[in-house]
Amino acid sequence: QVQLVESGGGLVQAGGSLRLSCAASGLPAFSMYTMAWFRQAPGKEREFVAAIIWSGGRTEYIDPVKGRFTISRDNAKNTVNLQMNSLKPEDTAVYICAADKYLISNVYHKDAYDYWGQGTQVTVSS
Repeated sequence: QVQLVESGGGLVQAGGSLRLSCAASGLPAFSMYTMAWFRQAPGKEREFVAAIIWSGGRTEYIDPVKGRFTISRDNAKNTVNLQMNSLKPEDTAVYICAADKYLISNVYHKDAYDYWGQGTQVTVSS
């Protein structure tokens, strides 16, 4: 039984910061999984935000969050984090954790991921 459980969402003012965490359980060899964050705003499709690749730790981000968001992982704790700084109202969305074993290419595509969390709400007020 695989579970990805997100935490850390909330309501912040524009310019503020939040740190999201995703705790994985039931994932043997967590370090062999590429981990990612997606987000989905009302009326919009789920979109890729950031990923950290299992092999070598390469990170990928969409342009709107580059320089503001940082993805990291702690393999000893089976967690992946998303530090979000300088938040903007357009960052408001449900943020969802995803995992896929041995994934290296196509990390932007939601169909590449086998496991998903339930999401945590991030709301940024103007």
